[in-house]
Amino acid sequence: MRIAVVALGKIGLPLAVQFAASGHDVIGVDVNPTTVDSVNAAQEPFPGEAHLQERLEELVPAGRLRATTDYAEAIPGADAVVLVAPVFVNDETWEPDFQWMDMATRSLSEHLTPGTLVSYETTLPVGTTRNRWKPMLEEGSGLKEGTDFHVVYSPERVLTGRVFEDLRKYPKLIGALSDEGTRRAREFYEAVLQFDERPDLPRPNGVWDLGTTEASEMAKLAETTYRDVNIGLANQFGLFAAANGIDVYKVIEACNSQPYSHIHRPGIAVGGHCIPVYPRLYLSTDPDADIVRTARQLNASMPERLVAQAETVLGSLQGLTAVVLGAAYRGGVKETAFSGVFPTVEALQSRGAQVFVHDPMYTDDELRALGFEPYAWGGQVDVAVLQTDHGEYRVVSPAQLPGVKLLVDGRAATDAQRWVGTPRIVVGTAA
Repeated sequence: MRIAVVALGKIGLPLAVQFAASGHDVIGVDVNPTTVDSVNAAQEPFPGEAHLQERLEELVPAGRLRATTDYAEAIPGADAVVLVAPVFVNDETWEPDFQWMDMATRSLSEHLTPGTLVSYETTLPVGTTRNRWKPMLEEGSGLKEGTDFHVVYSPERVLTGRVFEDLRKYPKLIGALSDEGTRRAREFYEAVLQFDERPDLPRPNGVWDLGTTEASEMAKLAETTYRDVNIGLANQFGLFAAANGIDVYKVIEACNSQPYSHIHRPGIAVGGHCIPVYPRLYLSTDPDADIVRTARQLNASMPERLVAQAETVLGSLQGLTAVVLGAAYRGGVKETAFSGVFPTVEALQSRGAQVFVHDPMYTDDELRALGFEPYAWGGQVDVAVLQTDHGEYRVVSPAQLPGVKLLVDGRAATDAQRWVGTPRIVVGTAA
C-alpha cells in the first residue's frame, strides 16, 4: 500500500516506521522542516525511542520511507492516511484546542482523492470524528464519506520510548462510520501491524472493532481517565493515611492481594501528554462526570499540598534554598509535558524559597531553557523535593545535599535507611 502519515512526532514517526517495516511505501507529512530533513537524512529527530534510529537507517535509504512538508506530495493517491496531529486542552477553561488538527484535516481534505481510508489516531472527545472531521473532509474535498472515501477512528495506545513493543502488545481498536469503512480499516491495520499472543485476553489479540467511532473514542478516554481517577483515589487515601499515622503503601499492598482491587500509588504529580489531559477531553462532552473532575483537581493539587507540609515542618520556607529532584514527568523519560516540576517550583517560590532543579537526563543549559536554575550535587540545600522517580534518586542520601533539613519524597522512592536522622516526608505516610 501507499500510506501517508500526518505529523511526525513521537507517535507519528514510529507509526510511519512501523508501516514501512511491514512492507509498505510510506510518506510522512510534517509542518516542521527540521523534522522532515532529519527523517530524510535517516536521523531520529528526538532521542529515546527504542529501535527508531536503527529502523530509520534501514528504511530511508531503501526508499520505503520519506518525509515532506507538502500535503500535495503525500496525500493524492494514498490508500490510507493516518493523522496523529496533536489536540491540546486549554489550562484555564479545560476546553479542547483543535487548531493543529483542524489545519491538518483541512490541508488533507484539499488533496484527498477517491478510495482513501482516513484514520484518526489522536485522542479525541467523543463524537469528534463524526461531527467535526467528517464534515470538514467532505467540504474540503467535495467527496462523500462512505462512498468516495472512508473514515475510521483508531486510538494510539502506546507509550513513548516503547512504541514498537506496545504496538505488538495491545489490541488495535477501530470504529468506523460505515460497514465498508470497518472492512477497510481492519484490512489496513492487519496489514501494517503484527500482534503478540495474549492468552490473558478474552479474545485473540489483533484488530478489535468497537462498532462506532464514538465507542472507539470513548475507549481511549476511558482507559486513561481510569488511571487519573485511580491515582486520585490513591492520593485521597494517602492524605488520610498520612494524617492518621498509617502507612498507605502497606494498606494498598494488602488490598491488591485480593484480585478485585487494583489501587494505584499516590504521588506528587500526574504528568505526561495523556493522563492529565484526556480526563479534561472526556469532561468536555460529559460535564456531569463529577468523579472525573474531582480526581483531576485533587491530583493537580498535590504539589501545593506537599510543599505546604514542608512549610509546616520547617516553619517557613522564606529565604531557604530548595532543590526539586526531577524535571521529567516520570522516571527514565526525558519529557516535561505537564510535569509536576512546574507547580512544585511555583509552590516553593511563592513561599520565598530560592529554587534549583536537578535532573540527570538534562544538561544545565536544557534546564535553563525550561526556566530553571540547575543544581549540582554538593551544593548547599535546606529542603529537597523528589518529584521524579529516576533510578538515581532511589539511592540519594543527605551527603549529596549538604545542609538538607528536610526531604519531601513525592514518589516514595528513597531509602529510609539512608535518611536516618534527617526529617523526611513521604507522600502517603505520616511525617
